[in-house]
Amino acid sequence: MSTALRVAVIGAGRMGADHIERIHHRITGAEVAAVVDIDRPRAEAAIAHIPGAAACTSFQEVMDRGDVDAVLVATPGFLHEDVLLAAIEHGLPTLCEKPLTPDAASSWRVVQAEAAAGRKLIQVGFMRRFDAGYRQLRRLIEEETYGQLLTLHHQHRNPTTPAGFTNEMIIHDTVVHEFDAVRYFTGEEITSVQVRIGRSTRNAPEGQRDPQLVLMETESGVLAQVEAYVNAQFGYQVATQASFETGIVGIGGDTEPYVRTAGTWGGRITPGFEERFREAYDIELQDWADAAARGELGGPSAWDGYATAACCEAGVQAQASGETVAVRLEEKPDLYR
Repeated sequence: MSTALRVAVIGAGRMGADHIERIHHRITGAEVAAVVDIDRPRAEAAIAHIPGAAACTSFQEVMDRGDVDAVLVATPGFLHEDVLLAAIEHGLPTLCEKPLTPDAASSWRVVQAEAAAGRKLIQVGFMRRFDAGYRQLRRLIEEETYGQLLTLHHQHRNPTTPAGFTNEMIIHDTVVHEFDAVRYFTGEEITSVQVRIGRSTRNAPEGQRDPQLVLMETESGVLAQVEAYVNAQFGYQVATQASFETGIVGIGGDTEPYVRTAGTWGGRITPGFEERFREAYDIELQDWADAAARGELGGPSAWDGYATAACCEAGVQAQASGETVAVRLEEKPDLYR
């Protein structure tokens, strides 16, 4: 009899399909028990090669089966809240791809429900926290290897954006990762956000302003800057430079081998986030599955998802106003202290 964690994957689109393959082929101690998608043929195709897995069209259908131990949510953000509240009600450990929910108010409802249940069940899919470079940099910050951290400089560059990618989505879908990264590196909440928009690339679609510079400040006064350039054309690049009192540390950027051959030199840039953070995703899911089997949480919590949602709301307000906007948070429940 299998003792593996039986996971229901909600959503069989781009991220869901990627996680289904990850669980089935690379994660130990977990197996895909069911896949939920409103498009039943897509759900059936996703589990066609997985013996014993079920294709469902609703989360309630999964609950009625009664044979699921954990949930992985990979649907668009506006569909998250109902699934998360149901998972909390049923006591199911859940890994939810970012965002927790699309706005701070609904994220706060999830936090309140989890706090009332008295147990951390929701982990938010900020996979960068599991990247080797990110973990090394955080360790240097915590140990004050080069003195105190003074500033953080982030670059987040995408080759292109899909149709309908708005200015607001630059904050909600792109800079959201840096909001979490700054909180992860510093261990502090972000208190304010400012967005500066200057000359825009001709490669940006009509109505979109790209690139954008986002400046934020933490509770202790650490300043962090993000260059969000989502139509950079050349590839997907995420990098961070940290300035300390006695040193500068950089992570990310060009991770492929640097080659000199046939009168040329250089390397390659990863085409997308799946390739850049493939190993981080693997570690994230393995840690989550291991922790869920122990009845614990393996990564960023519902509070982290709520706090970044509040940062995103401040960022969108700052885009529109050009002003520095304060990040407003409810009082943190004791569960997350």
